[in-house]
Parts: sequence; C-alpha cells; structure tokens
Amino acid sequence: MSEKKKDSDWSVSEITAAVDAYLKMLELELNGQKFNKAHENRVLRESALSTRTKGSVEFRMQNISRVLVTMDRNPIKGYKPAKNVGSNVEQLIRAALTERGIQPGDPSAPTADEETLERRTVALQKQKIKEPPKGILKPKRASSSSAVYVRDPEVRAWVRNEAEGHCEGCGEPAPFQKLGLPFLEVHHVKPLAEKGSDRITNAVALCPNCHRSCHHSDEKTEFTALLYKRVARLIPE
Repeated sequence: MSEKKKDSDWSVSEITAAVDAYLKMLELELNGQKFNKAHENRVLRESALSTRTKGSVEFRMQNISRVLVTMDRNPIKGYKPAKNVGSNVEQLIRAALTERGIQPGDPSAPTADEETLERRTVALQKQKIKEPPKGILKPKRASSSSAVYVRDPEVRAWVRNEAEGHCEGCGEPAPFQKLGLPFLEVHHVKPLAEKGSDRITNAVALCPNCHRSCHHSDEKTEFTALLYKRVARLIPE
C-alpha cells in the first residue's frame, strides 16, 4: 500500500479532481437532488486521490468552500468553510474554479439568503460605502415556504456604519461583535410584509433587545414613534 501524502503535497491535478467532484455535488444540491458525501469521498480516494486519506479529502472540500465564500459564492451546505487556507492552495483552487466558469460574485447584489446577506454586509461595512445606497423601494418576496424578502446588503452596511456601534433605539453599545464588527440588527420600521421599503429611510440599527421590543412589546407603537424622532433619516411610509 502506498504511503499517504501530507496536505501540503497536493498537485494541480489533485486539486482539479477535488474541485470537479465538489462542483458536481454543488450542482446536485442546487437542483434539489441528494448526494452522499462519504460515497464521493471514497470514489475520489479510489481514483484520482488514491494516496489521500478520508480526512484529507474532507478538509480539501472545506478549503474549496472557504474559497467560494471569499469569491462571494455559496458553498455546499454540508461542507463548512475551513477557517484558513494556505495561499498556494487557495490560488490553485481559484484557478480551477475560474477554468470551470466560476467567477467572483457581486458583494453588493441583493439577496434573500440571510447568511449570504450578512456576509456581504460585513464586507461592505469594511469598505466604508461613501454614498447612501438607493436600496429597494418594493422588495420582492423570494420563493420560500416562509415570508422571505430580497434585501440590499449595501443598505444594511450603511445603516450599521451610521450607528457607529451604538443601538439607534436605546443608545447603548452593541452587545457583542460578529466577524470583527459591532453587531446590531437592522430593523425595517415599516415591515417589508406591509410593503415597507428596504431603504435607509426605513431602516435602523438596533440591539437585539430593542429589535424584539419593536415586534413584541406592549409599547411597540410608542417605541416606533420614538425611532422616527430619534433617527433623522427615517421617513414614514
């Protein structure tokens, strides 16, 4: 039996084989079809990756997920993105993805997927958008079993940056950080379900407690009226 190689030894052909298998599974997932990760791992180890361990192949798939996330592309849900990817490996994965037509996505593109929206929001927050975004006047409801609307990550990023890490409801600092930034939830003063817009004139950055108050407290009407007084950019719709 041949000796199993270390992860640092991956060749271009091995990276390519892993990317091809990954994209095959991703296409199945996007089409709503089932696949077996363990089976695909085994097939790879019985062919192009015969010198690799099961764990090594699994980790490489997580590397591919990480690279797709940095390209603003959704990865396979079952392969959690690795925290770190070596620069050489990342370049090889990117090259293989690009050769197969996978191009970087638009980080400012509206989306109904919360995880994607948050990832794009954080990236835009760090870029410090200079001009107020136009937002979406009439957000479209996405195809889902629950009420999910397409939202603009630029609006979320702008509103959070304007709050400067403090809740626009109570004025307190954000209770914790997420992805290296103060975390505040963006609330639509007039709900999207009531034909409210996804624009900075209808959105505020709130701590989780104030956000819940807007939806569930006995004084939610009074609290909403207070927001209109406190936040100058808000315009009743």
